Amino acid sequence: MSVHDHAVFRTAEAPAVGPAPGDLSALQVLRALDSTPRGLTEAQAGERLARRGANTVPGRRPPSRPARLWRSLRDPFTAVLFCLGLVSAVVAAWGTACVILALVAVSCVLRAQGEHRADRSMDRLRGLVATTASVQRRTASGAAPRVREIPVDDLVPGDVVRLAPGDLVPADVRLLRARGLTVHQAALTGESAPVPKQPVDLPGAGDSAHLLFQGSSIASGAGTGVVVATGADTRFAAVRTAGHARTGSSAFDRSVHGISWVLIRFMLLTPPLVLMANAALRGRGLETLPFAVAVAVGLTPEMLPVIVTTCLARGASLLARTHGVIVRRLPALHDLGAVDVLCVDKTGTLTQDRPVVDPGRTDAEALHWAGASAWWTLQTAEPADPDPLDEALLAATGPDDWEAYDGVDALPFDPVRRLATAVVREPGVLGTHTLAVKGAAQEVLDRCVLDADERAELLRRAAGRAADGVRLLAIATARRPARTRAYTPADERGLTFRGFVAFHDAPADTAHDAVRALTERGVTVKVLTGDDPVTAARVCRDLDIVPGDVTTGEHIRDLTDARLGELAARTTVFARCAPEDKARVVTALRAHGRTTGYLGDGVNDLPALRAADVGICPRDGVGVARESADVVLAEKDLTAIEHAVVAGRHSSANIASYLRITLSSNLGNVIAMLVAALLLPFLPMLPAQVLVQNLCFDGAQLALAHDRPDPADLCRPTVLRPRAFLRLITGFGALGALADLATFGVLALCLPGALDLSDEAAFHGGWFTENLLTQALVMLLLRTGRRAAEGRTPGPVRWAATGLAVIGILLPLTPLGPLLGMTGLPVVYYLLLAAVLALYAAALRRVTHTCAHVLTQ
Repeated sequence: MSVHDHAVFRTAEAPAVGPAPGDLSALQVLRALDSTPRGLTEAQAGERLARRGANTVPGRRPPSRPARLWRSLRDPFTAVLFCLGLVSAVVAAWGTACVILALVAVSCVLRAQGEHRADRSMDRLRGLVATTASVQRRTASGAAPRVREIPVDDLVPGDVVRLAPGDLVPADVRLLRARGLTVHQAALTGESAPVPKQPVDLPGAGDSAHLLFQGSSIASGAGTGVVVATGADTRFAAVRTAGHARTGSSAFDRSVHGISWVLIRFMLLTPPLVLMANAALRGRGLETLPFAVAVAVGLTPEMLPVIVTTCLARGASLLARTHGVIVRRLPALHDLGAVDVLCVDKTGTLTQDRPVVDPGRTDAEALHWAGASAWWTLQTAEPADPDPLDEALLAATGPDDWEAYDGVDALPFDPVRRLATAVVREPGVLGTHTLAVKGAAQEVLDRCVLDADERAELLRRAAGRAADGVRLLAIATARRPARTRAYTPADERGLTFRGFVAFHDAPADTAHDAVRALTERGVTVKVLTGDDPVTAARVCRDLDIVPGDVTTGEHIRDLTDARLGELAARTTVFARCAPEDKARVVTALRAHGRTTGYLGDGVNDLPALRAADVGICPRDGVGVARESADVVLAEKDLTAIEHAVVAGRHSSANIASYLRITLSSNLGNVIAMLVAALLLPFLPMLPAQVLVQNLCFDGAQLALAHDRPDPADLCRPTVLRPRAFLRLITGFGALGALADLATFGVLALCLPGALDLSDEAAFHGGWFTENLLTQALVMLLLRTGRRAAEGRTPGPVRWAATGLAVIGILLPLTPLGPLLGMTGLPVVYYLLLAAVLALYAAALRRVTHTCAHVLTQ
C-alpha cells in the first residue's frame, strides 16, 4: 500500500458494516455485507436503500439571502456602524441615523448579492461524479443474476458492480475479479500514473491493491467488485469532511478587521471623553451628547463597508467577465492581492495529467517501433480506452511509422508481466512476423539476447534517465516464422533490444507563462504533490522553477510545527505528500507570516485548500474541490491566476487609498474639534453641519472605487498593516489638525468676533469651507493612483475632489448656509486660507514622498 493510499485510509472511518474491508478476505467481506458473488436481490437492494439512504456525497447547502445579509452584518465595522446608527436615533439625530443605517444596508446588500452571483456561476460548473453504474442483481434469491444500468444514487453496500475502461468508480469497491485493471486516482492521491489493481484473497496489512475508491476512474482493463461503502461512508466523503473547516483567519480578517477594531476602540472612547471634558471645563451636560455622537461619527470611516464591498465586487465582476475567474467569497479577492506564496499541486494544475514523449532522451529507432506497436495494439486488440502512453506514442510518431505494416495479432498490456506486444507483417518480408514489444526496462531486457555486461549497462542507463524524472519504456523486436495460431506471452523471448522511449508529464499549456508572471509579481511558487520527488523536480525544471532540495511527506511528519515553518520557508518542492501533509505545510507558511494561496483540483487537496488564506481550483477539478475553493478558474488558463492577483491588488490599493484618506482627514478634524470644543464658548460645529460635511466627503470618496492605482502598487503583495497604518494616519492627522488650528488663527485675524458668541455663524462657515477644501486636497495627494494619473485626462477622483471643493466654497454663500447655521466670509479670508492650504499641501507631499508605501507593502 502506497503512502497515498495510507493517507486516504487515515482520513476516514471504517464502513458501518464492520471491520475495514482492506483487512478481510473476499469471502469475509461478502459475508459481512450479507451478499454473494451473484449480487443482491432487488428486494434486498430496496430495503438497504430505504435504510441507508442514497449514494450521494453530502453537499454544502448555499446560505439563504437572509443568512447572507446576517453574515454581512456580523462584520465588526458594519456592526459598530449599525450600533452608532441606533445611538444616533436614540439621541434624536435622525439625519445621522438615517444616513448610517442606509450605508449599512447598502453594504450588506452589495456583499450578499456578489456572493449569490458567485454561487450561481458555480452551479453552472458543478457536475456529477457519475450518473449510472453497471450492477449485477437478481429478481429473487434463486434467479440468475442480470446486469443492468441503474442510477449511481441507487447503489447500496453489497451490490456487485462491473467496471470497464473509462468508468468512474461509483462507490468504494472491493475487487472480486479483474483483468489488466489500472486506475487513475490522482484526484485522491496525486499520483499521475495509473495504479495497477488486482483482487487479493488474503490481503496483507495496509494492502490496497484490491480496493477501488469513489472519485477514481478506470484507465484500462476490467473488473468486478462488491460495493463496501456508499454516500457519507466513502473515503471520498471522509476526505472532503476532513478538509471542510477553514483553519485560522484569512489575510482580509487580519488586515481590515484588525484596523477596524483599533478604530472601534477610538470611537467607543470618544463620546464619554467629549462629555466629561465639556462637563468639567464648560459646565455643559447631556446637551452635548448629540455633538459627542457626531464626533464619534466624524471619526468613523462609515463608507468603509460600502467602499470595500464595491471595490471587491467590481474586481470580481470584471474577473468573471474577462478572464473566467469566479470569486466565490468576496474577501478572497483581497486575499489574492496579499498572496506572496502560491502553493500548487502538480498533477492536473501545473501538468495536463497526460504523458508526452521526451525527444531528448528517446532513441529514434525505439520510437519508430514503439509507435508501430501502439498503433497495431489499438487496431488489433481494440481496447475500450487507449493507454495514455500509447496515445503519447501516436502523437509523437506519424502514419509512415505504422501504416507500412499489417497487423496480425496483439498481446495488450498486462500489469503482471508489464509488457505489451504487437505482431505485424513487414512490407517486402514474406513468411515472417515481427513482434514489437514495449514495456518496463527490467522486463524487456530480461527477454532480450544480451550478455551480463550489456544488460547491466542498459539497466544503468535506464536508472540514470529515470533519475531525471522521466518514465521509461524499453523497446525490443523479434522475427518469427509466420503462423496462423495465436501468439502468447511465451513468444516474448529471444528479443533484440532497440532502445528506450522516455516520457514526461505534459505541462499545462499556460503553466510556464503563469509561473513567470507570478514570479514577476513577487509571488513565490511552491509545489506540493503526492507524486514522486524526481518526477516533481523534473516538472519544476520544465517550468523554470528551481526545485532545490526536495522534501518528502515522510520527513514532514517527523518535524514539529516550528521546524516545519522554517523548512517550508526555504523549500520549493514537497513530494509524496498525503493530504494532511499539504495542509500542514500551508499552515506552517501562514504561521511564518506568509499570505498563502493554494491551487489544487483533487480530493487530496481539500485540507490544503481550506488551510490556505485563499483556495483556488480549476474548473476541471472534482466537484468537492470546486465547492471548497474561494476562487474557481472557470477556464483552465493558469495565467488567469496572475490576472486575479492583479485584480486583488487593484481592489486592495483602492481600499488602502480610502482608509488613508478618510482616516487621516477625520482624525485631524476630530483633534481640532476637541480642542475647539474646549476653547470656544459654543460648539465648534453643529451636528447638522457634521452630517452635511460627512455626506459630501463620503459621496466624493465613492470615486476611489473606480480609481487607477499606481502600477508600482500592483507589482508586490498588498497587505494592510494595522501598526504601520496607525503611524501613518497619526502623522497625516496631526498635519490636518495643524491646518485646522491655523484656520482658527485666520478667522480670528479676519473676523475678531468669530471666536466668541458674536460671530458663531461665521466661524462655522469658515471652518466648513476649510474642512472640505482640505479633504479635497487629501483625496488628490494621498491616493495610490496619483502618480499613474498624472498628465492624463482627469479621472473620477479628480472630478469628485473638484466637486467637493466647489461645495465647500459655495454652500455657505447659498440660501442653505443660514439654514445650517453658516454665513459667508470676506474675500481676505479666502486669500489667507489659500496660503494655509498651500503650506498644508506642501507638507502632505513631503510626508507622502517619505513614507510612500508604509500602508501597503
